Amino acid sequence: MTLRLSTVILPVRPWHEGGRDQWERAERLGFHTAYTYDHLSWRSFRDQTWYGAVPTLTAAAAVTERIRLGTLVTSPNFRHPVTLAKELMSLDDISGGRITLGIGAGGNGFDATALGQEEWSPRERADRFAEFVPLLDRLLTEPAVTHHGTFYSADEARNIPGCVQRPRLPFAVAATGPRGVKLAASHGQAWVTAGDPKHAEGTPEESLAALRVQHGRLEKALAEIGRDSESIEKVLLTGFTPERGAILESVDAFVDFAGRHRELGFTELVIHAPIPDSDFAADEAVFERIATEALAQLEG
Repeated sequence: MTLRLSTVILPVRPWHEGGRDQWERAERLGFHTAYTYDHLSWRSFRDQTWYGAVPTLTAAAAVTERIRLGTLVTSPNFRHPVTLAKELMSLDDISGGRITLGIGAGGNGFDATALGQEEWSPRERADRFAEFVPLLDRLLTEPAVTHHGTFYSADEARNIPGCVQRPRLPFAVAATGPRGVKLAASHGQAWVTAGDPKHAEGTPEESLAALRVQHGRLEKALAEIGRDSESIEKVLLTGFTPERGAILESVDAFVDFAGRHRELGFTELVIHAPIPDSDFAADEAVFERIATEALAQLEG
């Protein structure tokens, strides 16, 4: 099974003070995709520099040629399907068809209340996600869409000429629960997980066991709709697993981690670009060696 290696670049550096360089480096190092988080602010970076995902990806598309680009992930917390579809169609055009939409149900925290709304319950987040994804799918594949739902409406919303990628740009649906996994199975070209938060501080064995359960849930959802498991990519965001720091300490450590997770069925691993003095601090030289050497060593 072929394994791809991607990276996520948090939008914390001004474009002309190292921001641009990170995206160009990601392409030069040969990563499959360079993602960024789509938040208004996030965790420990709340009172620090944090830029918008769509403008950042637009700029990245203009200075790269081959690498895929995307969000990891966008959520309904502060997005509406109609306006998001227009931005995505435009991004796909600017990039020449290199955009992947990572999308999830969202959570609590800064994004959940930034627009002045009450924080949604887990059930409401799931309900909104179940309406958001199919509507966004329609908006990106049909020339005109009218929809009057429980949470979202569209009145003859148009996205002409549509995406460069046909029938639309790919969705990478982040999900671990049964309802979200079913959305990934029915609408996703990829499924994304960051592992089980309950085991983020646990052992590698506990994390693997939890991921095995999640993967099995996806396989069941795919089987229920008669979809081939090989038709959907399985993506692991590695920065929240118990080994998150250790795997960037050496090429060998990463290769060991990658091999164990490839055996579970994952087809793409995503590592964070290093950020000094943060939870994502790592040696830049080791990070670059992992990017350029790890997959070959894994296959060797």
